Parts: sequence; structure tokens; C-alpha cells
Amino acid sequence: MKESGQDGVCSFLLKFSKKLKACSLSGLVETKGETSPMKTTWYCPLDLSTVLEEEEDGVIYNVVVKQQRSAPTSATSSSRSQCVKAGTEEKLVQHLLHSFAMGDSSFITIFLATYRSFTSTKRVLDILMDRLQHPPGESTKSQIRQPFNRAVCMVFSMWLSEYPEDFRILGEPGLLLHLAPLLPSDPSGTEIRGRLLRLAQELSEQALLPDSSSDRTTPSPADPTKFDPTNILGFPAGLIAEQLTKIETELFVRLVPYHCLGSLWSQRDKKGREGVCWSVRATVRQFNRLANAVMASCLWPTQLRSQQRACLLEKWISVAEECRARKNFSSLYAIVSALQSNPVHRLRRTWLETDREAVRRYEELSNIFSEKDNYSQSRELLKEEGTSKFANLDGKMNNRRQIGYSAQGTVPYLGIFLKDLTMLDTAVKDRLENGYVNFDKRRREFEVLAQIRLLQSSCKNCVFLTDEAFLQWYQSVPSLNEEESYRLSNEIEVPCEPSSGRTLNPTVIITRCPNLNSSRTSLVADSDGLFYIPSPVCHFLSKFTKHMKSPSVSCLDVDSSHPTNDPIPSALTPSTPVKSHRRSVSCGNNPTNNNKGSGPDMRIVRIRMDLQDGNMYRSILVTNNDKTPTVISSALDKHSQDPKQASRYELIQLLPEGKELVIPATGNVFYAMTSSSVDFLLRRQGGNTHFRSQPISTETSATFPRIKAKGRRLFF
Repeated sequence: MKESGQDGVCSFLLKFSKKLKACSLSGLVETKGETSPMKTTWYCPLDLSTVLEEEEDGVIYNVVVKQQRSAPTSATSSSRSQCVKAGTEEKLVQHLLHSFAMGDSSFITIFLATYRSFTSTKRVLDILMDRLQHPPGESTKSQIRQPFNRAVCMVFSMWLSEYPEDFRILGEPGLLLHLAPLLPSDPSGTEIRGRLLRLAQELSEQALLPDSSSDRTTPSPADPTKFDPTNILGFPAGLIAEQLTKIETELFVRLVPYHCLGSLWSQRDKKGREGVCWSVRATVRQFNRLANAVMASCLWPTQLRSQQRACLLEKWISVAEECRARKNFSSLYAIVSALQSNPVHRLRRTWLETDREAVRRYEELSNIFSEKDNYSQSRELLKEEGTSKFANLDGKMNNRRQIGYSAQGTVPYLGIFLKDLTMLDTAVKDRLENGYVNFDKRRREFEVLAQIRLLQSSCKNCVFLTDEAFLQWYQSVPSLNEEESYRLSNEIEVPCEPSSGRTLNPTVIITRCPNLNSSRTSLVADSDGLFYIPSPVCHFLSKFTKHMKSPSVSCLDVDSSHPTNDPIPSALTPSTPVKSHRRSVSCGNNPTNNNKGSGPDMRIVRIRMDLQDGNMYRSILVTNNDKTPTVISSALDKHSQDPKQASRYELIQLLPEGKELVIPATGNVFYAMTSSSVDFLLRRQGGNTHFRSQPISTETSATFPRIKAKGRRLFF
């Protein structure tokens, strides 16, 4: 019977809404009824997924149950898959032998790549050996024992193939000799047993050899008198880039991905851990060495005229362009960072003599590593060119590059991955409240490690020729510390005195003032874009970004420098003008009361101790509720110091141009800090309490430079 009018429409909508509640709408099938041409029947295929959380014997699983029905008359089928969310150390190790059968196929790969964050190799082997001594099933041919034996062979085969250094670093041949007989007696187990016995023999022979560490001689520093910086002009830019790419590629292929984990890299400078993360340290040393070579070649010949020194800048810009064409982002960023450093950037007359086209190319290369949106442009390039044969340049330039050399892999700037993993380690807890290891965190860390391994695979078959003449020049470059770099730069161009002809007062802008009656004045600054939590690690980290882009108060920077009519290109003009003492107004009570539902604002800052080797930065999460004593206590704990001694220290923010800002002893750190820097210093009370104009001495340390804007200091 035909349905007409409003009643028919309401009836159809009611039936349709009931179907939507009963299933997940993946498609609609329309059929015409046979009794009436106006009657319509809608069918919604059933595809319902339910995510559950189950705990069983020391392990928490994320369980996904899928229900599917392909036709109206067919029966509903369901499938179930589960993966580990958290668990005790012992249960996680034992899950290695059962994960594949339970459908958690990625568990073994993720565990072997990240387990060093929460346990040791010896502990893992002890648990596995205990399990092998009590295998399931009564006989070796039982239906339970055979899958168990296959899992054992799979775990050890993957472990020995991808991480053989774990067994060598262990240094206990007796443990391997005890493990070998416990392996299955099938062909796979026999092959693995042979590899373990060979490793045990190798360790035993090494134990008998005399210790040669005391015989190692420290390489002598380069002789400055034999260094001629202008010799770099005699090498073609393509040859220099090729040699730098050769060095970077060899280091990147030898990189051990798990050395980049935040929990390991952040502990690298602790006593007794000097050899930890050696592969990352080697990459960092090469980065700093190249940046030093660029700065030394541009600064060392102080007697050169501006036109001659401009030729050196143009040469390094050409080298950077060639590195870009070879997808060597590590050397590219080292060169750009050195040219952006204050000692080189401030050479105003030299930059004015530099070719305009070279400056334009330099601007384009600098934009690749812009920190806008957490290095978004650099990340996009890695996605596009990570496994491609050639760089994605403009057509004319790309054709010229491709004719000159064969396709090769991509060498990334490792600092981006180190930042992602460090921030992830800081933002996510290692263990749940019940003490279980948070394995979900390890899965997110593995997402970053997998990107590194993919890029490494593209570099393994690269072949390069060695140019001894360039390597000899490269090794002859003397090392300059920051103080020496500034001294040479000031000898080349004497600093100009600031003009006293005009005085500008800072302009205060109140961006949020819910309660004028409770307003107060304090040392604060705009918080927009202070720090970005890595977004590609996983979706949940992007939620932090909105908190870090919600300023409560901002103030305009004041340019107190004297006016000039000289045509300086935008790449040479500091993006941050000379700032006067900035004050602004913070209005209202506790901001968290005015922003309920979105959580407290937060920042992640880096704090180091004011020691002789005080370049060991630790990441600290600061919320808008944290007072100075709380932040100092957290920082002392991160540096393995007594948090109870917080009252003896003061917290100082390190600002550009060598200035310092002392955070009040009982102040709110979140609102007292400025947005121009995320670096802080812990100093025992009794030091300076005002801005300091002298350069801050920084010695060489295993870290990448933090160039927040053009013309700022390059930290080695």
C-alpha cells in the first residue's frame, strides 16, 4: 500500500534512524518493492567495531572486536584481535613467545627496538631462559610445543640479525653458553645455536686480549698557522658537497636507531654512561665540525676585504645548494646554521657585498629549516624525497644535478627525530599508576624509529669516491669556541654603538583581561609559538599544540636600534630586533579558572646546571600553576641532584644576545618567562640578578644547535 504525505516521510526517517543506531554505516543499498513502485527499502551493511580493554595475568590488552554481515540474510561473523597496552617486565618478555599466535604481529619488532628504555638485555635473557627451561607440552612433538619452538626461533633469529651488538655489549660468554642448549633441536634452532656459540667464543677471545683503551692517543688539534681558509675556493662546490655527503651517509648508515630514544639520549652525560648513544654522538660531532669549518673559514682571515670575504659566503651557499640537491639535509642545515650564527650574520658589510642571487638562494635554503609549525616544511620534504631517487627541485636545476651524479639516499637532519623522541619521552609516562610498563608509549616511539630505519635503507647502497685533498683541508680547520668567534667577528667589523637620538616606550597589549579589579604588573611576555610538541609522533600529541598557542598576555617588541637606509636583504636582517626591557600587564586571577575544560597551559623548557660542564640540558614540563621552587626541584631531580636543595638555587632564563632574566623566587615561571628562548639555567644563589650583556660561555657538548631565528647564537 502506498505511503503518502508527511506520515510516509516520518515513517521512513524513523526506520532509517533505527538502522543507523544498530550498525556502522558503510554503504546504502536501495531496492524497489515489488508490491508498490513507491515503496523503498534501505539496507545498511553491518560493520561494527568495538574496542575493549582487558587485563589478564599482569598484562593489559587493547581488544578490537569486529562484527560483519555482507548480506541481509547472511549470518553475522565476528573477528577478534588484541595487542598489548601495558604489562609487567616479566609478562612483556614472555609475550614475545605468544604475540604472533595472538595476532599481535608487530610486538616483537617494537619490543626489540625499544626494550632498553625499561629493562636490560640480561634481564630479558634471564626471563626467556627461565621460560625455555619450562616449555609447554609434554613432548617436543606435541601440538603446543611446536608453535612455541617456532616462536622461540623467530625471536632469537630476529634479535641476532638486527641487534647483534646487544649480545656483544653483554660481555658474558657464559650466559650465551648456558642459553644455547635450551634452544629447540630443529634445523632453525640448530642454526641459531651455532651463532650464539660463535658469539660466545668471540667474547671469550676478547676477554683474553690486553686492554688497548689506555694506548689510544687523542688526536692533536689542528695547527692554526697551517690553515688557509681561502683554499676552500679552489674546490668545486659539487665536490665539497659530495665529500660531505659521503661522510654523513657513512655515519647515518651506522646509526643505531634506538640510540635516539629520549630516555637514552637524555641520560647520555650521566657518570658511567659515557659510551651510551655513541652513534648519535658521532653524527653530532660531524654536524658541529662542519658548522665550525664554515665559521672558521669566514672569520679566520680577519685581514680580508669585504668583497673577498663575500666570495667565501657565496662558496658555502653554493655548497649548501649542492647538498640540497643530493638530499643531504644534515650538512645543509649545518652550513645554514653557521651562516645564521651571530658572528657571521653580523658582518653587515660582507653581506652587502654578497651577490644578490646567492642571497636569494640562501633565503630559500634557510626556509627549509624554519621552525614554523614544528619544522613542517622539512618534514614534508623528508616524506616526499625519503625514498625517491632525486631531490624535488625546480626542473632546470634538477636536470643539471641529475646529469652530474647518480641517484642516492636521503640523509636527514637527525635533530628533528631527537626532538620528537625527547618530547615524547617527556610528555608520556613510562609506567601506569599500577606500575605496569606503558607499552603504548613504546609503539609511538617506534613510529619515529621506523622513519629513521626507512631512510637508512635508502642509503645503504650508495657509493662515493674519496678526495684526499679536500679531506686534508677539512681536517686542518682549527676549532673555534664561541668567545673566539665573537672576537674575530668584532675584529672584522667593530660593533656599532646604538643611537641615543630617540627613545621608544614599549607598547602593552592586553589580550585577555577577565577581571580588571585584580590586575597586576609582572615580568611576562607573549607565549605564542614558544615551543611546539612534535606532531608526527602520534595524533594525541597534537592536542598539546592548542595550549601552546593561547597567549594570555602579549607585548610588542621595541626596536631601539638606530634607523638606517642601507638596503639590507631580508635574509640578513635579524628577525628579532634589539629588545628593550619589556613589561606587560597580566590581568585576572588564576587563568585556569577562566579556561575550564581545556586544561592548564603548559610549556616544555630546557634547563641546565651552571657547572663547568653545564651544557647538559634536561627537558621540563612547566604548567601555568608551577611556581619557581617547583620547577627548580624538578630540574634538580632531572640532573640527579637533591630536590630538597631547591632553596639554594635561582632560575635564570637565557635570552638572545647573551642576556639573562632572573625568575622571581616565588613567582609563576609560566608567566614570568619570555617567548624568545626556552633555555634556562640553574645557578647557586649569589650570582648576578639583572640582565647581563656579556656573551655566555658555552663549551662543546653533544647537542645540536638551537637556531630560533636568524642572527642568533649557534650553540656547539
